[in-house]
Amino acid sequence: MAAPLDLELKKAFTELQAKVIDTQQKVKLADIQIEQLSKTKKHAHLTDTEIMTLVDETRMFILQSKGVIHNQLLEKQRIAEEKIKELEQKKSYLERSVKEAEDNIREMLMARRAQ
Repeated sequence: MAAPLDLELKKAFTELQAKVIDTQQKVKLADIQIEQLSKTKKHAHLTDTEIMTLVDETRMFILQSKGVIHNQLLEKQRIAEEKIKELEQKKSYLERSVKEAEDNIREMLMARRAQ
């Protein structure tokens, strides 16, 4: 009776280990993407701040009106913020799924010890 349980536990541990490694890679990727999007958002904000300080008649290096550029930069910031939220939710889901898998294995171990 012990042999099938041992094989079952070994299989569960192997699956958990693979899941943890895969999840860690996905979480790291999400962190990198969040960092990049945060930089993009900050860059758009700083650019918008600088352009809005220019006098309306200034057309030194901009080919469009300040209003058009302002709207484009606000849209860029909004899109980056939405993607950051999505990535944070995905990251949270991944972390929860690994925790649930770990809890399931703990329950299996507890059940085995109780026998």
